[in-house]
Amino acid sequence: MSTLITNIAELMTQDPEHRVLKNAAVVIEGERISWLGPAADAPAADEAVDAGGRALLPGWVDSHTHLIFAGDRTAEFEARMAGESYSAGGIAVTTAATRSTSDYDLTRLAMGRVAEAVAQGTTYLETKTGYGLDVENEARSARIASTVVDQVTYLGAHLVPAGMDAEEYTELVCGPMLSAVRPFVRWADVFCERGAFTEAQSRRVLQACRDAGLGLRVHGNQLGVGPGVRLAVEFGAASVDHVNHLSRSDVHALADSWSGWEAAAGAGERGTVATCLPACDLSTRQPLAPGRELLDAGVQLALASNCNPGTSYTSSMAFCVTTAVLQMRLSVHEAVRAATFGGALALGRESGNDADGERAVGSIAVGHRADLHLLNAPSATHLAYRPGVPLTHAVWRAGVRAR
Repeated sequence: MSTLITNIAELMTQDPEHRVLKNAAVVIEGERISWLGPAADAPAADEAVDAGGRALLPGWVDSHTHLIFAGDRTAEFEARMAGESYSAGGIAVTTAATRSTSDYDLTRLAMGRVAEAVAQGTTYLETKTGYGLDVENEARSARIASTVVDQVTYLGAHLVPAGMDAEEYTELVCGPMLSAVRPFVRWADVFCERGAFTEAQSRRVLQACRDAGLGLRVHGNQLGVGPGVRLAVEFGAASVDHVNHLSRSDVHALADSWSGWEAAAGAGERGTVATCLPACDLSTRQPLAPGRELLDAGVQLALASNCNPGTSYTSSMAFCVTTAVLQMRLSVHEAVRAATFGGALALGRESGNDADGERAVGSIAVGHRADLHLLNAPSATHLAYRPGVPLTHAVWRAGVRAR
């Protein structure tokens, strides 16, 4: 079955050439893109969809979420808005609620959040464990997550549970808990921050998870300058997320990690993506991550929702893009790229083809997965020009019309 989407006013490919095509068309064959180019040259297809002069983007790639949870933290949010400062301790509230919720209800809640994200143009999602914080519940969270999202990250090192010794818990994270989640996860993460895990503890977690064959990510530099970025680069982590407080050496380390990578060709030794989480920054009243400085230094940037019950209860990637343009000084093209190709890069899915069976996401090119987001606007500029207005008109996820 093939589908021609034609009469596209603006097609923002986010391919290596950063092409933006006007009066364009795309053909979907099964779950892949088989052709794109001028609408006047489009081949015939089994069915045709008239885009009506709208803009077409790659689907959003949300590379940082926490969707496997139960409970509510409205009171914590209200207290923070009244002036209380954010600390990592609120995670314990969600842990208690999550542990007491059935598999069925946890799955149902997570599926609802995924559906909400897809309805807003998100077509590829990562999510983390981290609200179980014991062997049984972390394994359960990983198993459930593997049934509802595209990639799963192990975040047993989210917080030391109340009443547990930090060193003993770190050993648990590096041993029995890691073994229990390993069949369900592709990545491992650690919250390297005051109130969570120290540099030494974070190093042990990263080493153990790398030895287990997992890719690495780091929550780092959210509440202040710290070792998170340095550890992420040292261990070759795919991304370091939050990055609100960076020293000059942090920025240089991130930039240097990309020195062997050719952006135009997408080839060479890849570095560590800096993932900015602007919705979280606003909710916690932290300084916005220095996205402009990072891009200007040559760092590859991603934007993600950080959807979670405590500090960023939103699945709106469009809100993150809008904030990046209006407050972080990114251009519209840069912000859209960070929310599509940048997220794919952070998840190791920026490349792939028919031969390896794992098609690329986050960009529109022949052979890539047909993850497409049609806006109810003639250009992507409207995402920032009309902030807060829902602009998703249609979504295709792996070639299937999802909205």
